[in-house]
Amino acid sequence: MEHDLPPLRIRGRTLLPIVQGGMGVGISAHRLAGAVAALGAVGTIASVDLRRLHHDLMHRLRKVRDPQAHTQANLEALDREVRAAREIAGPGGFIAVNVMHALREYREHVRQACRSGADAIVCGAGLPLDLPELTADHPDVALIPIVSEPRGARALLRRWLRKGRLPDAIVVEHPGQAGGHLGATRLEDVNSPRFDFAAVIEGIRQVLRELGIAFERIPLIAAGGLAAFEKVREVLAMGFSAVQIGTAFAVTEECDAHPNFKRVLANAKPGDIVTFLSAAGLPARAVLTPWLKRYLSREAKLRAEARPECGRCPGEIQCLAHCGFKDGNPAAGQFCIEARLAAAQRGHVSQGLFFRGAGSLPFGREIRPVRDLIRYLLTGERAAASPAARAVTA
Repeated sequence: MEHDLPPLRIRGRTLLPIVQGGMGVGISAHRLAGAVAALGAVGTIASVDLRRLHHDLMHRLRKVRDPQAHTQANLEALDREVRAAREIAGPGGFIAVNVMHALREYREHVRQACRSGADAIVCGAGLPLDLPELTADHPDVALIPIVSEPRGARALLRRWLRKGRLPDAIVVEHPGQAGGHLGATRLEDVNSPRFDFAAVIEGIRQVLRELGIAFERIPLIAAGGLAAFEKVREVLAMGFSAVQIGTAFAVTEECDAHPNFKRVLANAKPGDIVTFLSAAGLPARAVLTPWLKRYLSREAKLRAEARPECGRCPGEIQCLAHCGFKDGNPAAGQFCIEARLAAAQRGHVSQGLFFRGAGSLPFGREIRPVRDLIRYLLTGERAAASPAARAVTA
């Protein structure tokens, strides 16, 4: 695929400057990640709750209440997904695994991803200060943390330098545009100008100078609201080495989610996209579906009534280390996030939580192949839609 953009270089690999974002609970799994990696970009599998994509694992767990059994099933599913993505991508494809630091089984997911042959670990929703130790037996695996401002980059770099390791790249996520869990700690901070890409890249330059690290040593990957050719060129001109994009990949033909999931994201208008407090205690962005409307209408009452002694987890697996619903913490959302994301992945519009970024999509309501999206991001060319792509939006 011809283009004039500079490549992304990670651990001696030369890649397209496009990173597919990790989208959890079965949205970005082996089909999507493999298709992206096969074209020379970075394909990403989100590690959380992949068991739901494997009917034999879910059948095995039907009457099992032991959380450890569900954890092991998720690790087995992660192994299957990484290996299946590799089959699609080929030996030269670059497969990353996104692991949320906020997961209760974060360390187990990191280790399993490395054992399964992932080329990189991408980690956000908290600073992964211990990632170098967790991956010490796999020195060829690239480590890519996610931050939203220079302060987080400084804390992480200082800690990692003491361990003799630097990140192989850093994702810089803008909370005002990204989907899912966001990098701001408070809802009122999401749109703060301190998260603007120009301000953050200059701040990280200063941090690197302070620490004696050459700016060129660590590629920076911009994330959030960049699913347009002009925006890709703009941030690369600032000094970023690549862009990470989530929602636009979620509405591709190869995305692992149900067609209804793709329709909800593709049909959402700007006024349908809201920011709210997740059960993880972080701001999050999603489509205002019937379930989310009902929840937000009761949120103040639910949070006021939350008590630690009344916390509960309705599922078989406690997915987050700290969850407002599980822990009865009024400072966080009061719903089971795993159950709601799983409903969305299955296409249950009335019950699901559909994470989505704030920006518009390159092809409007059309569901296109990954190849069309990557070609557009690299060159600005919008290939004509196939009859099948038009039919999906009908």
